[in-house]
Amino acid sequence: MPHSPDTIAHTSDTIQQSLESPLEHGHSLGEIRQRLARARNGQGMLRDAVYGAMDGAVTTFAIVAGVQGAGLSIHVILALGFANLLADGFSMAAGNYTGTKSERDEIARLKAVENKHIEVTPDGERSELREILRAKGLEGAVLEAATDAIAKQPKHWVDMMLIDEYGVSPNPPDPIRAAACTYAAFLAAGFLPLLPFVFGMPAPFLSASIMTLFAFFMIGAIKSRWSLSSWLASGMETLMIGSVAAGIAYGVGHFFNIGS
Repeated sequence: MPHSPDTIAHTSDTIQQSLESPLEHGHSLGEIRQRLARARNGQGMLRDAVYGAMDGAVTTFAIVAGVQGAGLSIHVILALGFANLLADGFSMAAGNYTGTKSERDEIARLKAVENKHIEVTPDGERSELREILRAKGLEGAVLEAATDAIAKQPKHWVDMMLIDEYGVSPNPPDPIRAAACTYAAFLAAGFLPLLPFVFGMPAPFLSASIMTLFAFFMIGAIKSRWSLSSWLASGMETLMIGSVAAGIAYGVGHFFNIGS
Protein backbone atom coordinates (compact mmCIF):
# COMPACT_ATOMS: atom_id res chain seq x y z
CA MET A 1 0.00 0.00 0.00
CA PRO A 2 1.63 3.31 -1.02
CA HIS A 3 2.20 5.95 1.61
CA SER A 4 0.25 9.19 1.39
CA PRO A 5 2.11 12.45 0.62
CA ASP A 6 1.39 13.67 4.18
CA THR A 7 2.93 10.52 5.70
CA ILE A 8 6.01 10.79 3.51
CA ALA A 9 6.40 14.49 4.35
CA HIS A 10 6.06 13.78 8.07
CA THR A 11 8.66 11.00 7.91
CA SER A 12 11.02 13.25 5.92
CA ASP A 13 10.63 16.06 8.48
CA THR A 14 11.30 13.63 11.34
CA ILE A 15 14.47 12.33 9.70
CA GLN A 16 15.63 15.87 8.93
CA GLN A 17 15.08 16.94 12.56
CA SER A 18 17.03 13.88 13.70
CA LEU A 19 19.94 14.77 11.40
CA GLU A 20 20.02 18.34 12.68
CA SER A 21 19.96 17.34 16.38
CA PRO A 22 23.19 16.79 18.36
CA LEU A 23 24.91 13.43 17.89
CA GLU A 24 23.84 10.79 20.39
CA HIS A 25 27.40 9.61 21.13
CA GLY A 26 31.02 10.40 20.35
CA HIS A 27 33.36 8.56 18.00
CA SER A 28 36.73 8.68 19.70
CA LEU A 29 38.55 5.34 19.86
CA GLY A 30 37.89 5.04 23.60
CA GLU A 31 34.17 5.75 23.20
CA ILE A 32 33.86 3.27 20.36
CA ARG A 33 35.58 0.51 22.34
CA GLN A 34 33.43 1.22 25.39
CA ARG A 35 30.18 0.92 23.42
CA LEU A 36 31.32 -2.27 21.69
CA ALA A 37 32.34 -3.79 25.04
CA ARG A 38 28.91 -2.94 26.46
CA ALA A 39 27.24 -4.66 23.53
CA ARG A 40 29.45 -7.74 23.86
CA ASN A 41 28.59 -8.03 27.56
CA GLY A 42 24.88 -7.89 26.88
CA GLN A 43 24.47 -4.73 28.96
CA GLY A 44 21.77 -2.17 28.53
CA MET A 45 18.90 -2.52 31.00
CA LEU A 46 16.83 0.44 29.81
CA ARG A 47 14.17 -1.82 28.34
CA ASP A 48 13.84 -3.81 31.57
CA ALA A 49 13.64 -0.63 33.64
CA VAL A 50 10.96 0.99 31.47
CA TYR A 51 9.05 -2.29 31.27
CA GLY A 52 9.02 -2.71 35.06
CA ALA A 53 8.33 0.94 35.88
CA MET A 54 5.38 1.20 33.49
CA ASP A 55 3.73 -1.93 34.79
CA GLY A 56 4.41 -1.00 38.42
CA ALA A 57 2.86 2.44 38.08
CA VAL A 58 -0.14 1.22 36.09
CA THR A 59 -1.08 -1.82 38.18
CA THR A 60 -0.57 -0.23 41.59
CA PHE A 61 -2.43 2.95 40.69
CA ALA A 62 -5.18 0.86 39.09
CA ILE A 63 -5.66 -0.89 42.44
CA VAL A 64 -5.62 2.40 44.32
CA ALA A 65 -8.11 3.92 41.87
CA GLY A 66 -10.37 0.88 41.97
CA VAL A 67 -10.47 0.71 45.76
CA GLN A 68 -10.95 4.48 46.00
CA GLY A 69 -13.77 4.26 43.47
CA ALA A 70 -15.41 1.55 45.56
CA GLY A 71 -15.29 3.84 48.58
CA LEU A 72 -13.24 1.46 50.74
CA SER A 73 -10.89 2.47 53.54
CA ILE A 74 -7.26 3.56 53.34
CA HIS A 75 -6.26 0.31 55.10
CA VAL A 76 -7.69 -1.68 52.20
CA ILE A 77 -5.83 0.52 49.71
CA LEU A 78 -2.53 -0.05 51.54
CA ALA A 79 -3.09 -3.79 51.97
CA LEU A 80 -3.98 -4.43 48.34
CA GLY A 81 -1.46 -1.90 47.05
CA PHE A 82 1.51 -3.40 48.87
CA ALA A 83 0.36 -6.94 48.04
CA ASN A 84 0.39 -5.99 44.36
CA LEU A 85 3.66 -4.12 44.71
CA LEU A 86 5.53 -7.06 46.19
CA ALA A 87 3.79 -10.08 44.64
CA ASP A 88 3.06 -8.78 41.14
CA GLY A 89 6.48 -7.14 40.96
CA PHE A 90 8.16 -10.41 41.90
CA SER A 91 6.01 -12.33 39.42
CA MET A 92 6.95 -9.91 36.67
CA ALA A 93 10.65 -10.13 37.54
CA ALA A 94 10.44 -13.93 37.61
CA GLY A 95 8.80 -13.92 34.19
CA ASN A 96 11.53 -11.68 32.82
CA TYR A 97 14.19 -13.94 34.35
CA THR A 98 12.62 -17.05 32.83
CA GLY A 99 12.24 -15.47 29.41
CA THR A 100 15.78 -14.08 29.37
CA LYS A 101 17.24 -17.38 30.59
CA SER A 102 15.33 -19.27 27.90
CA GLU A 103 16.79 -16.90 25.33
CA ARG A 104 20.31 -17.50 26.67
CA ASP A 105 19.75 -21.28 26.63
CA GLU A 106 18.59 -21.12 23.02
CA ILE A 107 21.63 -19.07 22.02
CA ALA A 108 23.92 -21.54 23.80
CA ARG A 109 22.26 -24.36 21.85
CA LEU A 110 22.73 -22.55 18.54
CA LYS A 111 26.39 -21.87 19.36
CA ALA A 112 26.90 -25.57 20.06
CA VAL A 113 25.24 -26.44 16.75
CA GLU A 114 27.44 -24.03 14.78
CA ASN A 115 30.63 -25.16 16.53
CA LYS A 116 29.73 -28.77 15.70
CA HIS A 117 29.06 -27.91 12.06
CA ILE A 118 32.34 -26.01 11.79
CA GLU A 119 34.12 -29.06 13.16
CA VAL A 120 32.28 -31.65 11.03
CA THR A 121 31.57 -29.75 7.78
CA PRO A 122 33.98 -26.79 7.67
CA ASP A 123 33.64 -26.33 3.91
CA GLY A 124 29.88 -26.03 4.12
CA GLU A 125 30.13 -23.49 6.94
CA ARG A 126 32.74 -21.52 5.00
CA SER A 127 30.30 -21.37 2.09
CA GLU A 128 27.65 -19.96 4.42
CA LEU A 129 30.13 -17.44 5.80
CA ARG A 130 31.16 -16.41 2.29
CA GLU A 131 27.51 -15.84 1.29
CA ILE A 132 26.90 -13.75 4.41
CA LEU A 133 29.86 -11.55 3.57
CA ARG A 134 28.83 -11.39 -0.10
CA ALA A 135 25.40 -10.11 1.01
CA LYS A 136 27.21 -7.33 2.90
CA GLY A 137 28.74 -6.10 -0.36
CA LEU A 138 32.13 -7.85 -0.40
CA GLU A 139 33.35 -9.51 -3.58
CA GLY A 140 36.40 -10.88 -5.36
CA ALA A 141 39.71 -11.05 -3.52
CA VAL A 142 38.40 -8.95 -0.64
CA LEU A 143 35.57 -11.43 -0.09
CA GLU A 144 37.95 -14.39 -0.01
CA ALA A 145 40.39 -12.61 2.30
CA ALA A 146 37.61 -11.65 4.72
CA THR A 147 36.24 -15.21 4.69
CA ASP A 148 39.69 -16.63 5.46
CA ALA A 149 40.33 -14.10 8.23
CA ILE A 150 37.03 -14.74 10.04
CA ALA A 151 37.27 -18.52 9.57
CA LYS A 152 40.53 -18.45 11.54
CA GLN A 153 38.63 -17.14 14.59
CA PRO A 154 35.89 -19.68 15.45
CA LYS A 155 34.28 -17.51 18.13
CA HIS A 156 33.77 -14.57 15.80
CA TRP A 157 32.74 -16.97 13.06
CA VAL A 158 30.01 -18.46 15.26
CA ASP A 159 28.86 -15.02 16.43
CA MET A 160 28.44 -13.89 12.84
CA MET A 161 26.45 -17.03 12.02
CA LEU A 162 24.11 -16.39 14.94
CA ILE A 163 23.47 -12.81 13.86
CA ASP A 164 23.10 -13.37 10.12
CA GLU A 165 21.79 -16.93 9.90
CA TYR A 166 19.49 -17.05 12.93
CA GLY A 167 18.83 -13.36 13.52
CA VAL A 168 19.76 -13.42 17.22
CA SER A 169 22.31 -11.56 19.30
CA PRO A 170 25.18 -13.72 20.54
CA ASN A 171 25.27 -11.64 23.75
CA PRO A 172 21.87 -11.64 25.49
CA PRO A 173 21.42 -9.83 28.83
CA ASP A 174 22.10 -11.57 32.12
CA PRO A 175 18.81 -13.06 33.47
CA ILE A 176 19.46 -12.14 37.10
CA ARG A 177 20.37 -8.55 36.26
CA ALA A 178 17.37 -8.21 33.96
CA ALA A 179 15.02 -9.53 36.64
CA ALA A 180 16.54 -7.35 39.37
CA CYS A 181 16.27 -4.26 37.19
CA THR A 182 12.64 -5.01 36.37
CA TYR A 183 11.76 -5.60 40.03
CA ALA A 184 13.56 -2.47 41.25
CA ALA A 185 11.85 -0.29 38.63
CA PHE A 186 8.48 -1.87 39.43
CA LEU A 187 8.90 -1.15 43.15
CA ALA A 188 10.12 2.42 42.61
CA ALA A 189 7.32 3.45 40.23
CA GLY A 190 4.65 1.35 41.92
CA PHE A 191 5.34 2.87 45.34
CA LEU A 192 4.45 6.39 44.14
CA PRO A 193 0.64 5.91 44.19
CA LEU A 194 0.88 4.60 47.77
CA LEU A 195 3.05 7.39 49.17
CA PRO A 196 0.24 9.84 49.98
CA PHE A 197 -1.68 7.13 51.85
CA VAL A 198 1.40 5.92 53.74
CA PHE A 199 2.24 9.40 55.02
CA GLY A 200 -1.33 10.55 55.53
CA MET A 201 -1.13 13.45 53.11
CA PRO A 202 -4.22 15.64 52.64
CA ALA A 203 -6.38 14.62 49.66
CA PRO A 204 -4.27 11.46 49.23
CA PHE A 205 -6.02 10.20 46.11
CA LEU A 206 -5.53 13.51 44.31
CA SER A 207 -1.86 13.54 45.33
CA ALA A 208 -1.46 9.92 44.22
CA SER A 209 -3.07 10.75 40.87
CA ILE A 210 -0.74 13.68 40.23
CA MET A 211 2.39 11.73 41.23
CA THR A 212 1.42 8.74 39.11
CA LEU A 213 0.58 10.83 36.05
CA PHE A 214 3.97 12.49 36.40
CA ALA A 215 5.57 9.01 36.59
CA PHE A 216 3.72 7.96 33.42
CA PHE A 217 5.02 11.01 31.60
CA MET A 218 8.61 10.49 32.75
CA ILE A 219 8.55 6.81 31.76
CA GLY A 220 7.38 7.78 28.30
CA ALA A 221 10.00 10.51 28.03
CA ILE A 222 12.72 7.97 28.84
CA LYS A 223 11.20 5.51 26.38
CA SER A 224 11.65 8.07 23.59
CA ARG A 225 15.32 7.05 23.44
CA TRP A 226 14.17 3.98 21.50
CA SER A 227 12.45 5.89 18.72
CA LEU A 228 12.51 9.00 16.59
CA SER A 229 9.61 10.44 18.58
CA SER A 230 10.34 13.46 20.75
CA TRP A 231 10.45 13.05 24.52
CA LEU A 232 7.34 15.21 24.76
CA ALA A 233 5.31 13.12 22.31
CA SER A 234 6.43 9.84 23.87
CA GLY A 235 5.74 11.15 27.36
CA MET A 236 2.23 12.27 26.42
CA GLU A 237 1.52 8.94 24.73
CA THR A 238 2.47 6.95 27.84
CA LEU A 239 0.58 9.41 30.01
CA MET A 240 -2.58 8.79 27.98
CA ILE A 241 -2.18 4.98 28.13
CA GLY A 242 -1.67 5.03 31.88
CA SER A 243 -4.58 7.43 32.38
CA VAL A 244 -6.93 5.14 30.45
CA ALA A 245 -5.91 2.12 32.58
CA ALA A 246 -6.41 4.09 35.79
CA GLY A 247 -9.74 5.50 34.58
CA ILE A 248 -11.05 2.01 33.79
CA ALA A 249 -10.06 0.76 37.25
CA TYR A 250 -11.65 3.74 38.97
CA GLY A 251 -14.84 3.36 36.92
CA VAL A 252 -15.18 -0.34 37.79
CA GLY A 253 -14.66 0.39 41.48
CA HIS A 254 -17.15 3.25 41.39
CA PHE A 255 -19.71 1.00 39.64
CA PHE A 256 -19.53 -1.57 42.42
CA ASN A 257 -19.72 1.16 45.04
CA ILE A 258 -22.98 2.41 43.48
CA GLY A 259 -24.41 -1.09 43.35
CA SER A 260 -23.61 -1.89 46.98
